Amino acid sequence: MKAYVVTTGLVFGLLTLVHIWRAIDEGPHLATEPWYVLITIAAAGLCLWAVRLLWRSPRS
Repeated sequence: MKAYVVTTGLVFGLLTLVHIWRAIDEGPHLATEPWYVLITIAAAGLCLWAVRLLWRSPRS
């Protein structure tokens, strides 16, 4: 289970970073696209959720 949470956390974290990088590269017009903003916020939230799960998981 821990490997799955790490993998999904990394995937959603990379998606968030790529979205932010693209927004910086292409300019502020992407901030006006609601789906782009929604997907970026959702990916960031899922990444933070995975980090929280890992932080609270018992150490082995």
